[in-house]
Amino acid sequence: MRRECSARFPGRATPRPGATGRHPSRHEDAGPLRLPRPGRIDSMLELFPDGTRIEDGALVLGGITAGELVSLYGSPLLVYDESTLRARARSYRNAAPEALVCYGAKAFPNLALIRLFASEGIGADVSTLGELRFARAAGVEGDRLVVHGNNKADDELRAAAAEGALVVIDSLEEIGRAREAGVERTLVRVTPGIEADTHESIRTGQTGSKFGLPPAEAIEAIRANPRSEGLHVHIGSQLRELDAARMAVDWVASFAARCRDELGWEARTLDLGGGLGVAATSDEKEVPIAVFVSELLAELERACSREGLSLPRLILEPGRSLTARGGVTLYSIGSVKRSSSTTYVAVDGGMSDNPRPALYGARYTALLANRAGEPPSGTYTIVGKHCESGDLLIDQVRLPEPRRGDILAVPATGAYTLAMSSTYNAVPRPAAVLVADGSARVIRRRETIDDLLALES
Repeated sequence: MRRECSARFPGRATPRPGATGRHPSRHEDAGPLRLPRPGRIDSMLELFPDGTRIEDGALVLGGITAGELVSLYGSPLLVYDESTLRARARSYRNAAPEALVCYGAKAFPNLALIRLFASEGIGADVSTLGELRFARAAGVEGDRLVVHGNNKADDELRAAAAEGALVVIDSLEEIGRAREAGVERTLVRVTPGIEADTHESIRTGQTGSKFGLPPAEAIEAIRANPRSEGLHVHIGSQLRELDAARMAVDWVASFAARCRDELGWEARTLDLGGGLGVAATSDEKEVPIAVFVSELLAELERACSREGLSLPRLILEPGRSLTARGGVTLYSIGSVKRSSSTTYVAVDGGMSDNPRPALYGARYTALLANRAGEPPSGTYTIVGKHCESGDLLIDQVRLPEPRRGDILAVPATGAYTLAMSSTYNAVPRPAAVLVADGSARVIRRRETIDDLLALES
């Protein structure tokens, strides 16, 4: 049985002279970035956590080879790099020092990660009682909690009230229930009718969205609850362009001016949500955190000046952009077989640990972690082990000829993988570890079949 424990790997923290890879102090504060950079390995490593390198043909994460991690903790395995997570949190805090930055816990509600972000001054954005309990267990204070949800239960409203959290009103009927539950601090979520350039399943600001209130009903919500602190707007996730985000800021400033003129009410707080995208393949575009936030702040200042509004307190709710780049999934390769013109490479996980490709066509790339220095020999399709033809992780990726027992590393998987995982086919969910300076510790233990059987009666 593999041990599920903390481990130290002596001598692994410092790159050897001549090792391939990026310097571990790479930041997200540079100008607009488009991948790849010259060279296949260099462009691939840009998708991995800071400091990832190739040493003697092996992928090294946080000072530890992927092979060592799989040997000790098994696979599939989610590996999170602490330095990358902290660097991205600091990018937000440095770009908007006066704002309340809240981690969108739905990206991965994990005590260790929420605690790590809290130590960097980050609060939590939660949307269920479970996420709220996770945030409080990780030490996030109530005044740094924002509670969302398009169908909040009464017990969720009561829990939010007990913590003194800020509750985002999402429907007119919720106002009375929130008041009865003792909620004192609220925002009103308004739907601007902006269609972000992202997949329809993660688009949230368009007309007809299940989230928020159309402008006329948002006006009524504020009229019924004039003590509300401000407004919330969120247009969707995996945003890789600035235009829609700027448009949302401009729109909500105009709407705030309308509220002032019609109701004599001023928004003291403005929550712009999250949504910043992360490149997961070498041909995708990514806007650095500092650029994204500074552009939002500049647009907000311009819009408020134009409308004669005082600058509101700002809240940001990043999720994916905090965790995705910090996480890598390691799989063990099983069968390799050719069918017609396609060579299928099956791994020991799949849509149960990462349903995003099956749900909305999310794209990833990969490399062979134990043979990372070898040139590719062909193009392969990566599939999981589940009884679904749709259990496809990566449609086409160039790799050295895969063999049973090889380790496949998939970067940019730190968000919405374990958070959306299931036990389809009664497959237990993977473990997650946090790595830093040659040390690793389990932050979520591997689920077992006995765990699954324990739920049965």
